[in-house]
Amino acid sequence: MTLIDVFAVRELGAAKVLEKTWTTLARTGWPYWVHFDVDALDQTVMPAVDSPGSPGIDPDDLVAILAALVADPRCTGMDMTIFDPDLDPTGELAVLLVSLLGQMFAPR
Repeated sequence: MTLIDVFAVRELGAAKVLEKTWTTLARTGWPYWVHFDVDALDQTVMPAVDSPGSPGIDPDDLVAILAALVADPRCTGMDMTIFDPDLDPTGELAVLLVSLLGQMFAPR
């Protein structure tokens, strides 16, 4: 397993994170699953989580990384966790998440 923490993601940017990820995935050629923890986003963007924090991954970088990963034929699926709708009384943060997911799965 290769760990790339939020500080490295912010320093490297999406393209370099993907480069490191592809290198790791190429070692086996095995299928993989993507796990998206919503609290990876900065708390200023997504406060409706159980562990809000800063810094977080920029939404554009997150979309670029996850879109590339889910588009790869080796990706067998994806889950998304940690969103707490009780902390989103207006529903605007749920709309944001749906928008991000739409961008991740948009045809390229």
